[in-house]
Amino acid sequence: MMDHFMEEVVVKRNRTFNDVLYLFSNVVMVLTALIAFMMISTLLRGFHIILLLIALANGAVAFLLFLYRDRLRTEYEYTFTNGDLDFAQVFNNQKRKTLGTMRVKNVDAFGPVNSEGFRKLINTPELKRRNWFLNREANLHYFYYQKENVKNIIVFEPSDELVDMIKKYLPMGVYRA
Repeated sequence: MMDHFMEEVVVKRNRTFNDVLYLFSNVVMVLTALIAFMMISTLLRGFHIILLLIALANGAVAFLLFLYRDRLRTEYEYTFTNGDLDFAQVFNNQKRKTLGTMRVKNVDAFGPVNSEGFRKLINTPELKRRNWFLNREANLHYFYYQKENVKNIIVFEPSDELVDMIKKYLPMGVYRA
């Protein structure tokens, strides 16, 4: 039997705004860190509560920007292997966060987001929704499933080739166009 394997990386199509924001966050991070160090050196000559607060605020801004700036360059990775679909979020091509694994044969519904089936499901009460896509104008699809009596829907951005591969592993009547 032949193995079915496919890996896709979804990137934001128009990244100009995010790239400018990433560059700006780097500049602000460096400037706030420098201001914090200058305030600390001034504090060594004489203690003032205002200088301490300014130093702490600038240090906190620099630290938070250091931790979260990579989220401006987010990608999603979908890996399909013989009926299992793994989802991961990649930050700045460095940090990887595993989002989960989906057994395609266990889903209750699968189809395009612009379908009637999705419109009916999205209004379900107590639905836990996960958006694992970057481009709203893309050909988005969804998985609907129930796990431990919790209704879940995953919206993601597969290629047509990946959709065809997923369809091969779906139970009868699950695909809703």
